[in-house]
Amino acid sequence: MNNEIVALEDAKISVMDHGLLYGDGIFEGIRFYNKKAYLLEPHLKRLTASAKALALDLPKSICDLTSTLQNVIDAYKEHQGYIRLIVIRGKGPLGINPALCKKPELIIIASPLNMSDEKAQQNGIRTIISATRRIPADCLDPRIKSLNYLNAILARIEANNAGVEEALMLNQQGFITEGTVDNIFIIMDGELCTTPSIDGSLAGITRDLILKLATESGIKTNIKSLAAYDIYAADECFLTGTGAELIPVSEVDGREYDASPGPVFKQLKELYQMSLMQ
Repeated sequence: MNNEIVALEDAKISVMDHGLLYGDGIFEGIRFYNKKAYLLEPHLKRLTASAKALALDLPKSICDLTSTLQNVIDAYKEHQGYIRLIVIRGKGPLGINPALCKKPELIIIASPLNMSDEKAQQNGIRTIISATRRIPADCLDPRIKSLNYLNAILARIEANNAGVEEALMLNQQGFITEGTVDNIFIIMDGELCTTPSIDGSLAGITRDLILKLATESGIKTNIKSLAAYDIYAADECFLTGTGAELIPVSEVDGREYDASPGPVFKQLKELYQMSLMQ
């Protein structure tokens, strides 16, 4: 926390911090492999953009953030894991006015994170389309990776109650946005499709990588609005994210895919794993 490495149980923030009181803060989830942060540059670029959008000053320069993050990775007991880099508004009096918070706080957490087990990778996960709609992009831009996940949590509660592993969320126009914490891809007629940020999806770092890997391997890609019909009628479906990595989907609202994981997913997962070694 800030400039000191402490055990998780000893980490503390003020109860008056606006990150705790109002969700006023931003974060990035970053994987590291062999003691090296993966895709760090685009993650820090997105963190900087989120900070600018919220008029939130980063407590360190990008150079110093990079160095501090590496110190945390070096101190972590494992050679691979997950970093949660958080910047919160800081302490202030009750009330939402950010101008009354004088010093933003930096928190970097190193932890294991496994969002899918071997069974999910072999057989895919079951999903539903949630009744909870994604907050419209003209109300809260989804490109801001903020601490406020209540919208997604409500959808995840629906998934829990339905006995499935994930929920897909629609926007106010009825188009698919993403999962609760992951971007969505489908394969239809040999084309890899995913949803645009303007529809309410996060501009995911792993999403961008998968689009790049697909293009380089000759797979046609398309970023376009997707309706529930497109998800139901697709040949394959899978989810991506820094935490999720790549997760195949076996069914949506009880509609099962013929192959899960499908051939395109398997190809892209192999390319993704190869990219980790570079």
